[in-house]
Amino acid sequence: MAQLKLDQVVKCWQSSKGTEQVGEISLEVKDGEFLVLVGASGCGKSTVLRLIAGLDTPTSGNIYIGDRLVNQVPARQRDVAMVFQNYALYPHMTVAENLTFGLKMRQADPKLMRERLKTVAKALNLEPLLQRKPSQLSGGQQQRVALGRAMARSPQLFLLDEPLSNLDTQLRDQTRAELKLLHQQLQTTTIYVTHDQVEAMTLGDRLVMLDRGKICQVGTPLEIYQNPQNLTVASFLGSPKLNLLTVIYQDQHFMIGDQAIPCPWSALSPGQYILGLRPEQIRLDQHSAVSLKVQVLLTETLGSEVLVRTSLAQQQIQFKLAVGQAITDYLEVSFEPECLLLFSTTGDRLR
Repeated sequence: MAQLKLDQVVKCWQSSKGTEQVGEISLEVKDGEFLVLVGASGCGKSTVLRLIAGLDTPTSGNIYIGDRLVNQVPARQRDVAMVFQNYALYPHMTVAENLTFGLKMRQADPKLMRERLKTVAKALNLEPLLQRKPSQLSGGQQQRVALGRAMARSPQLFLLDEPLSNLDTQLRDQTRAELKLLHQQLQTTTIYVTHDQVEAMTLGDRLVMLDRGKICQVGTPLEIYQNPQNLTVASFLGSPKLNLLTVIYQDQHFMIGDQAIPCPWSALSPGQYILGLRPEQIRLDQHSAVSLKVQVLLTETLGSEVLVRTSLAQQQIQFKLAVGQAITDYLEVSFEPECLLLFSTTGDRLR
């Protein structure tokens, strides 16, 4: 296991859009940590992972694995294992041969290979599948073989590039839990790339939010969810998504249409702002400080809950209710003003 440090790393390249870049990325990953790089498609997550792996070379800045500067170290000598979205298994090899391939390439002792094969196969429940070929496996089984091949090498770093994205929802949930348990057992430093906010929130010890090639925010999932630093971060995390309301501030109130929301902050200049309100903060009781009348547009039954989509002054507000609660064409919803997140129209967090 090892620490990882990226010191002002920049990667520039030419595309049809002109010169693009990721950076400057400065980041320290602790020994044994599970760090998740998360953001929308095209934000630079996979580029950062490829730089760590040695598949790309940084334009500037330094990358350290442990105490070793690895900018000029070839990928095969960095002692990292990468699991790709497409698994990249060798179709002509059995599961057992795929699992031990990396060790064979390093001319490992045959006894060590047998021990590692036994350990990995048991940990990932692959023992009944060792003599099968990849074409005889399900997507989830192939994914476990790809993970097992990385584990068998006992690398300093695991690098996982959206490894669950090809699985169906149920299998993805199951495999995500297995991956979390595996990390707790192995304690290998892991960098995980995903655009799925559920994966990010459930897997990561810390999250690194990326947007347009730059780090927006770093913190634990709960820290980032409760205290997002900008509108991009706030609107990315959460299901259902954060409600965003464009309002006008005047006379200590935020006006949305002809309805008013008391402002819990002082020293605001009159003008336009954006309020963020998490769906779970909205209730139907009348005991909260703020009450708004909304028009119901659509309801979606989700089993034990109902997702309600409503409209206020041509802006959408969504929230969940328990099955059985009365839903009419118009509802009076309430929340505490202290729950609000305040942003400028440029997306900066103001409070």
